[in-house]
Amino acid sequence: MIGPRQIRDVLLILLGVACLLSKRWLSESLGELTFSYLGNVAVSFAVYFWVSLAARERLRRGTLALLALLAVETFELTDGFGIMSNVYDRFDLLANALGVALACCVDIGSSRISWLSRRGA
Repeated sequence: MIGPRQIRDVLLILLGVACLLSKRWLSESLGELTFSYLGNVAVSFAVYFWVSLAARERLRRGTLALLALLAVETFELTDGFGIMSNVYDRFDLLANALGVALACCVDIGSSRISWLSRRGA
């Protein structure tokens, strides 16, 4: 059965994809740093929720974050797993970590909001 958490995860994955796809447009007004690193932040954010969706509430947030970070950093360091062309920049690793950290914050925040709404507060 699909629950609210799975719907949330899918919507947040789509948000990450939308940010990735709009990075060129956003960089016109926000600058070159946006073009260079928004993709890393957006993909890392989406990967966290993809791992969360696949785990189906069996993993703690810290484990989710480590798995997501491992996936995106491995992708970065292996030049796209040898399948995709990837331009390596050491700040990409930081941007990936920021994306996962942002995803953790959103996960915690949305879980607390959900918990409060169930309590009727």
